[in-house]
Amino acid sequence: MRRLSTLALLAASLTLTAAQAASPEQTIRAALEQAVPGIKISLIRPAPIAGLYEIMVGTELMYVTEDGRYFVTGHIVDLKTRDDLTEPRLAQLRKQRLEQLDVSQMLTFGPADAKHTVTVFTDIECGYCRKLHSQIADYNQAGIRIRYVFFPRAGKGSPAYDEAVSVWCAGDEEARREALTAAKAGKSIPAKTCDNPIDEHMALGADLGLRGTPAIVTATGEMIPGYVEPKRLAAELNGAKQ
Repeated sequence: MRRLSTLALLAASLTLTAAQAASPEQTIRAALEQAVPGIKISLIRPAPIAGLYEIMVGTELMYVTEDGRYFVTGHIVDLKTRDDLTEPRLAQLRKQRLEQLDVSQMLTFGPADAKHTVTVFTDIECGYCRKLHSQIADYNQAGIRIRYVFFPRAGKGSPAYDEAVSVWCAGDEEARREALTAAKAGKSIPAKTCDNPIDEHMALGADLGLRGTPAIVTATGEMIPGYVEPKRLAAELNGAKQ
């Protein structure tokens, strides 16, 4: 009996030593993989708060305690400086994801040498998307080049999705611009199909957590939800405070 007790104590000691030897990153990864089998973790690193670790899963960011027991979603804000410490990480991620989509897979309005370039997720049936596009010349005049990515909110097979495909398949880039302008003005355009990036656009929007359109993403990855009139958007991009 004494020998069994000694062996049991030794086994317990070895287990404890192994647990202590595991780094927080290993502990967190093991806990998440056990909780969510098949989870794909792209990054684990210390968060700005002691005892918390920043976890990237695809395009989602979360925080997990170093013992792997608790996870937290939301933004960390420094109340002393009033800085949002989470948003810069999300912006960096949005920027990286957008850079993976070649500009040839977007529909662009405005000169390449414009002072600012923004990417706008758009839905042809969306009222505020139509309002934004009706002022496209004003955005361009304000020094803003707009690159459209399609995000038909009703999903694949919806009228908005079919219209997006028809716009993309209208011909060369100039023909696409004309078709988009007509469609956003409520005019009928010829139904067409071809190889197109609409599904890729939708997947990108979903990855970035889009909830509505228009959604404006700046060159630095900042997300500006909803319609913003040209002068105000130019002021924001220029760093002016409203």
